[in-house]
Amino acid sequence: MSGEISILSLLIEASIVVQLVMLVLLVMSVMSWAMIIRRRKILSEALIDARKFEDKFWSGVDLSKLYNEVNARSTVNGLEALFKAGFKEFARLHKSSSKQSVAVMEGTQRAMRVGLSREVERLETNLPFLATVGSISPYIGLFGTVWGIMNSFIALGAVEQATLSMVAPGIAEALIATAIGLFAAIPAVIAFNKFSHQVEVLESHYANFAEEFANILNRQAMVSNGDNS
Repeated sequence: MSGEISILSLLIEASIVVQLVMLVLLVMSVMSWAMIIRRRKILSEALIDARKFEDKFWSGVDLSKLYNEVNARSTVNGLEALFKAGFKEFARLHKSSSKQSVAVMEGTQRAMRVGLSREVERLETNLPFLATVGSISPYIGLFGTVWGIMNSFIALGAVEQATLSMVAPGIAEALIATAIGLFAAIPAVIAFNKFSHQVEVLESHYANFAEEFANILNRQAMVSNGDNS
C-alpha cells in the first residue's frame, strides 16, 4: 500500500509539464485500447462472415437468388460487398447487346477492384492511429523524463549541500513518464502488427474470391455470346 501511495504522491507533486505529458499518454492509451477492442471484434467478424459466405456461394446456390438476398440487406461488407458489386456490374453490362464478353468482364473486374479497395480501407480503420501511438509514445514519455530530471538538477544546484533524498523524488517522477509511455506504446505496437497481418490475410482472401468469381462470370458471358474462345 505504501508503494502505491508513494507513486500517487509523486504524480501529484510532479511539475505541470510532466503531469501534462502523463495525461496525454494516458488519454492516448485509453483511446488505443478502445480501438484495439473494436478492431479486434471487426476483424474477427470479417473472417467469420467471409467463411460463411463462401460456404453458401460454393454450395451451388443460384447466383441471381444470392444477389437478391444480399442486395436486400441494408449493410453489406466483406465478400458480400465484392459479390454484390461484381454481379451488379456484370448484369448491367451484360444486358447491353453491344457489349462483348471482354468488355463486360473488364467492367466487372473494375467494380470488384473498387469494392476490394473500399473493404481494405474499412478494415484498416484506426490502424494508423495505433501505429502513431506505438511510435511516438516512448518519445513523449522520454520528453517528460528529461524535463523532470532537468528540473531536479536545477533545483539541486540552488542548494549548498545536495543529498540523494533531495533529487530522488524528481528523478522518480520523471521516470514514471517513461513507464507510462511504454505502457501506451507496447500494446499499440503489438495490436498494430497483429491487425495488419489479419488485414493482409483477409485482403488476399477477398482477392482470391474476386478472381474465382470473375472466372465464373466470364464463362457465363462467353456462353451467352456464343464465344467458345
